[in-house]
Amino acid sequence: MLDDRIDMETDNSKLNSLILLFVFDKMDVPLTESTILEMCCSRNNWINYMECKQAFNILLKNNFITMISSSKGPVSASGAPTIESAYALTVDGRMCLSHLFYYIPASLRAEIVDYVTENRMHYRRRQEYTRDYYMNEDGTHTVVLGIKDPTKQLLKIKMNVDSRATAKSICNKWDEKASQIFASLYELLDE
Repeated sequence: MLDDRIDMETDNSKLNSLILLFVFDKMDVPLTESTILEMCCSRNNWINYMECKQAFNILLKNNFITMISSSKGPVSASGAPTIESAYALTVDGRMCLSHLFYYIPASLRAEIVDYVTENRMHYRRRQEYTRDYYMNEDGTHTVVLGIKDPTKQLLKIKMNVDSRATAKSICNKWDEKASQIFASLYELLDE
């Protein structure tokens, strides 16, 4: 199936595409391209950066992965909104992987499974919990916190604080406190 739809020059590029499909499958949540690049290239040495970008684009072009959302992310430190797209494995991608996964060396599959098991929640939080801050004209800072799922924004909180240190502190604590804050707000407002 992969051979029929993708004109690739080397076995290495086929392997890279299969590795990406395997990562998407094991994560079992939509992923941003930056998350894939971090997982496969920066944190692990499964694929080099350029080959990972190429494999990602090939999978997208050939409908093995699909963009499921493109939404405004948090406001960046420069004040410009960021755009983050989430991608998911398609039925064709799953079918391809189920037929060809054995081309990925067993030791690499085990390494990926171990890494994903250990780090899945970290990546989910990073994608679902957004946080940023910027300085206002009056010297205060605006902190923007959010919780999103792949298709919609669930919560967005904007607050002004007096100092950059306070803004940084709030942003640094958001990942660990976001779910508690969301649950508390929901409970208080749903009474």
